[in-house]
Amino acid sequence: MLDIFRSSKLLETFIGHTNAVWSIDYSTFGDNEFICSGSEDKTVRVWNVDTNQQIQLFNKHSSYVFCVKFSQYHYYNNHRNVICSSSDDKTIRFWDFKDNQQLQIFNGHTSAVCGIEFSPFNGGRYLCSGSFDYTIRLWDVKTSKLLHTFNGHKGRIWCVDISPLQSNNSNRNDNNKINDIGVIGGNGYTICSGSFDETIYIWDIETTKQCIVFKGHDSSVRSVKYGSNELVNTILSGSFDTSVRLWDIRSGQQIQMFDRHKNSVWGVEYSPFVVKNLEVGSSSNVICSASGDNTIRFWDIRSNKKELHVINGYDEEDLGIICIKFLPLKKENKSKSNAYSGCGINLCYGSHGGSIRIWG
Repeated sequence: MLDIFRSSKLLETFIGHTNAVWSIDYSTFGDNEFICSGSEDKTVRVWNVDTNQQIQLFNKHSSYVFCVKFSQYHYYNNHRNVICSSSDDKTIRFWDFKDNQQLQIFNGHTSAVCGIEFSPFNGGRYLCSGSFDYTIRLWDVKTSKLLHTFNGHKGRIWCVDISPLQSNNSNRNDNNKINDIGVIGGNGYTICSGSFDETIYIWDIETTKQCIVFKGHDSSVRSVKYGSNELVNTILSGSFDTSVRLWDIRSGQQIQMFDRHKNSVWGVEYSPFVVKNLEVGSSSNVICSASGDNTIRFWDIRSNKKELHVINGYDEEDLGIICIKFLPLKKENKSKSNAYSGCGINLCYGSHGGSIRIWG
């Protein structure tokens, strides 16, 4: 429940980056919990959540690191602990942080590579990337080959996401087989992308066709996220126009807008929290957003009224919050004093000032 999280406090701060933290990700490998981060200081770093220590640093990118993601494909297929990173240096790189080595480099984009996302089908074998060269590209991680280039945006692309399965296929529990179709695969899945051209595009992965365009933002779209479960047909977006918006994929229309931020919205997430609606006695879903105004705000998706909760960053240090990630509670860590929130969820964020902080 969100009410429990409202009493949360700052638990940990990871210090090491010397410039803005553009992206963070979280994963477990075996019994260990890790956070990875990418920064304007050109480095990729790995942090052990249990010990609160930096355990690895990669500095072969020649410019800003815009996005980092843990690769489940490498872990489950090759038993390797791997991070993927995208950079202003036009490359996408894979790093084995257990063996301390660079594995693969994807070259092909002709400008900065911003958002990256692994496929939820075929065990994360495919990687989607969005670039300042106005294109979205789909890569085969296994073969290191470029499979397709999506063209259509009229501006730089900040962010991409890949949908949960949106078809009504009754065999969805056997996704590795039913989605191994054609050159790319992925029937029933789509990609969404946000751009400097102020639009959000949706692309069908199987046909490689653009199928929906959302218009409404008044500035660059900085973050896009697909919903899941009962919100599977929605997309959440954040923009430099300071607004957070919710879109309906089926109707192609905007559902809701939240406009209380005082600066650019850099990151958005569907939160795991619910709030009790006293009028009808039911629960509603909560979303959250991170902004250059140095706040993280939580919103009820059914109402554009005042936010439900606000976390304020450290003004003198954070200088604005760029990225956010929810961390699930590991059961074996419940005994740690003051280590985790009572609701079982922690929130991690990266800031313009270079710090990474965990609230819970």
